[in-house]
Amino acid sequence: MPTTPQTIDELHEALQENGRRPYGRTRTVTAEELVDAAAQFAEPVALVHALFELQEAYTYGSEPRKSPVVFARLLTLFDEQPDIFDERLRHLLFWRFKWVAAALRALPEIPLASLRQWLTEMRDRYEKADLGLQPYYGQAYQLAAHVGDDTALAYELWAGRSRTRLSDCEACEICERALYHLVAGDDERALRVWEPVLAGKESCQEEPARSISYALLPLVRAGRTEEARRLHLAGYRGCRRNPSMAGEVGRHLEFCALTGNEARGLELLAENRTLFEEVDSPLDRLAFLTGVDVLLRRVESLGHGGLPATGPAGRTWTVAALRAHVAEQADGLAARFDTRNGTATHAERRMARLDRAPLLEALELTLRTRSLDDVVPAATVVASPAPAPVAESLPELILRARALRTEGHPDADACWTRLRAMVDAEDYTHPDDDAVGTLAELRADLLIEEANEAGEKQEFSVAAALQEQAAGLYDEAGQKEHALLARAGVLLTTAEFTSQDSESAEARTAALTDAHASMVRMQEEATGLTPRFEGRLLRLRATALGLRLQVSRDKEFAAPALAEADLLLAHATERDIAGQISRAMMLRAGNYALSGELPTAVAEMDALLDRLRAQGPAWHIPSALGLRGRLHLGLRDAQSAHTDLAEGIRLAAEWPVGAIGTVRLHGDLAEASMRLGRAQEALRHLIRSAELELRYGSRTDAYCAYSNAAQLTLDLGRVEDCIALLDSLLSEPDISSGELDDRLAAQLRLTRARALHAGDDLKAATAEFIALAAESADWDDDPGSHAVIAAETAVLLGESGEFGRAREVVDQALAAHARDARYESLSSALRELARLQARSQGPDGLADALTFLTDAGRIADEARAAAYGAHGRPLDAALAYEYGRVNAYAGEHEDALAALDKALGLLGEPGPEGGDQVAEWAECVRLAAAVEGFHLERPGPALARLDAAIGRLSALGHKEETETLAAVAAELRDE
Repeated sequence: MPTTPQTIDELHEALQENGRRPYGRTRTVTAEELVDAAAQFAEPVALVHALFELQEAYTYGSEPRKSPVVFARLLTLFDEQPDIFDERLRHLLFWRFKWVAAALRALPEIPLASLRQWLTEMRDRYEKADLGLQPYYGQAYQLAAHVGDDTALAYELWAGRSRTRLSDCEACEICERALYHLVAGDDERALRVWEPVLAGKESCQEEPARSISYALLPLVRAGRTEEARRLHLAGYRGCRRNPSMAGEVGRHLEFCALTGNEARGLELLAENRTLFEEVDSPLDRLAFLTGVDVLLRRVESLGHGGLPATGPAGRTWTVAALRAHVAEQADGLAARFDTRNGTATHAERRMARLDRAPLLEALELTLRTRSLDDVVPAATVVASPAPAPVAESLPELILRARALRTEGHPDADACWTRLRAMVDAEDYTHPDDDAVGTLAELRADLLIEEANEAGEKQEFSVAAALQEQAAGLYDEAGQKEHALLARAGVLLTTAEFTSQDSESAEARTAALTDAHASMVRMQEEATGLTPRFEGRLLRLRATALGLRLQVSRDKEFAAPALAEADLLLAHATERDIAGQISRAMMLRAGNYALSGELPTAVAEMDALLDRLRAQGPAWHIPSALGLRGRLHLGLRDAQSAHTDLAEGIRLAAEWPVGAIGTVRLHGDLAEASMRLGRAQEALRHLIRSAELELRYGSRTDAYCAYSNAAQLTLDLGRVEDCIALLDSLLSEPDISSGELDDRLAAQLRLTRARALHAGDDLKAATAEFIALAAESADWDDDPGSHAVIAAETAVLLGESGEFGRAREVVDQALAAHARDARYESLSSALRELARLQARSQGPDGLADALTFLTDAGRIADEARAAAYGAHGRPLDAALAYEYGRVNAYAGEHEDALAALDKALGLLGEPGPEGGDQVAEWAECVRLAAAVEGFHLERPGPALARLDAAIGRLSALGHKEETETLAAVAAELRDE
């Protein structure tokens, strides 16, 4: 707490501020300090308020041992000074008898007799205060269920009584009734009872998250798997990292373990690592640890006991070691409760959970489906192609790998992977065989493979260094052609790195020009090159000029690029080198495309595909189909593109996983699917593209693809799927450690914040937006993005009723907008803030609301002066409509009607094409008629306005808008 409150008012402000904090140590420590501060004041009611806040912090911070102590102080104050407890405080006091009963049940060191004594105290107090006893019987039933007594009578005594003002909320009572039937083995009845909570009709601070965690397995057993999937995503978000809901987290882990989602379970366990230390409630801890135990036992039973797992801080854990640790702790807790209760209930319930068999082999819970094979640190993720048939002897394996690489055959990857493992082994002995060559040559071969992998990940500086090392080893081995080719590769890779790193098109072009010239000289000075090496050098040269054309977009460079590709094609054709012929024709097609000659490029690919299907190599067909598919996209022929790309993916699946790159095929197929209106299909391919990129390519590109997928998911209204996907990504080590580009990480967080807002989690969304606005304020090179983020943040603050803070943040957005204009974002935010304040505060908020609109008017003036064309609603028309709505909220109806008439004039008469303009025009008419007819009590002109609009819209065939206005007209006539 920054400063100790010096007055009662300051104390109440501090209590309110602390009440807005999330539950946890910060809130609890502050509440303790506020109790000390309150004790200094002469007014005991201040201490009462502070003690209630402290008890709440202890209860929801999972510190049950301290909650009864605080309540004892409150009860003493009530007994000594009952008059200081007004009706609200008195209600709170009697309500929290139940909190103490729950806290005592959670502590095995409290004797069972003391628990029953407390319930007797509760009953006596309720009877003395003439309060209904249903809450008491509810606690008596919960104690019986906890101990393991026969609960039938206790349940009837509670559930058969009428509710009172002090009864638990409807949602909590529904959960208890459903659990009674669940324990009795009646899943169907339990789910019927739970329906109002699971459907979102009843809720509270703990619900529906608590009910969801219990209902997941019954839903799966009932075959309602999609509902279970959806509720898992929503319910887990409601309890994650929350110490007071550790048991709920444990049940989500158990659900993952029993539905084939063990990898997700380990991911969620890592996200909740702090619960190992933060959960002070033994009962919650037992529930959490048992869920963890179920998960870890399942993972270990699948043969993955050696996988890394996230457990208590201070050491590293494997699945097996953590399982043993967790089991020991959980067994001990169950034994303590059973000893206190004189039953075996908790040990039996724990064993029942551990003995459950998996319910499903696999239930796809999230868009990012992962297996246990994926649960390895990011740095160690490598391509793992399916092993191709390999020779038994080491010399044969080496020769086969080289032969396959020369052909460009996909099976080469498996050979090199096996050789790398063998050479890295301490006991490796290189064969003494002239045909195989020296160890230096083999190490150089492996370095070239590593360089190729780095290049695919766009790690060009790494690739160049590896190629340079390989060239030196080839020199040492006397392999001059290989050394020459490696150094030519260094030239091209370095130029690509320069091209990637430089913002200047001229610098990028010059780097590739220089690389090409150096390769030409290198080839001219070389003697005795074999035809295949000549061809490989020619391909590097042609690639350099093709890249130069690509980065420069200058058609002046088209002819040289085509000539170099033609030189490669002639060389390969004369010597019948099939792979080089294919590469040359793809280079030619790419160069034609970059020159804007798309039909010629398609014709080139048609010829190549005919040749590949007839003569091979067959493994080039997927790449060729991918290129032709992209060309069809350029020609706006989405259907042909979709056909080619889908076939490319199908054919690539015939080769080892990862051996033929399909990242771009999936990405391009996603684009084709979107153009065909198949958004769900597009989403599947975007996700697959990102998964493959993360495993085999660039992690940055993978996160970009995931970002696009998350946005599409949100656009499709799959809010929980979007949040779950982003939560999974944001927990990746290279994001959580800050290694990923901060702007890309911020984009992922921004999409998540928008999804939280769409999911009605205003508090979490606002907190994330505030954090992003603070971070983006330092983006001096990108003030426009800060303007957009700050504008959205201000709107969320407005939705929370914090209009003062909203004004401060939107002023930051306006300052950033002045440096890098974002007309629509700022105008929309300012109009929305005006609407929110006028609706919330009525006439009292009109002045501030109009100030927001004045700022929006200035934005519209700037946009008009800059000849900016809005992508959405015209800014002037939208502003006029908002003036109408704001004045209507504030009761200034004449001003509202004038503004709405202005908006109608700016929008213009609707046309036959429909769309947003018609909807906006009809809405303006509706609101103007409502203001004129109902508030200004001029039904005649209002009906005339409506009838004219209805006639026009009906004639144009706009049925929906016509029906809306007809309903208003009917209501006016009824008046």
